[in-house]
Amino acid sequence: MTRLTGRAVRLTVLVGENDQWHHKPLYAEIVRRAHDAGLAGASVFRGIEGFGASSLVHTQRLLSLSEDMPVAVVVVDEEERVRSFLPQLDELVSEGLVTLDDCEVIRYAGRGAGEGR
Repeated sequence: MTRLTGRAVRLTVLVGENDQWHHKPLYAEIVRRAHDAGLAGASVFRGIEGFGASSLVHTQRLLSLSEDMPVAVVVVDEEERVRSFLPQLDELVSEGLVTLDDCEVIRYAGRGAGEGR
């Protein structure tokens, strides 16, 4: 199990929900590779509205329903571990935004043995 406290880096990858990697969702491939790389964790968040470099607004409001909503993949880990993962993103992300932010981990704990879901 990864232990993480104190100074860390937050990696955020913003892509479209319909972006693909070998016929699978791009966000799922990013999470799989982050897991394989042993990073502390990754979460995917679906946006309800947004636009990027294309300036095309994607929204889930009823009158202008979009099927390609923005998705954020967020990873937090030690800076060295996150930076070593960046070359994989160079391979995967052809359109989108990748950012790094300094952060501080206050608490990082998983479920203990025997705890319910």
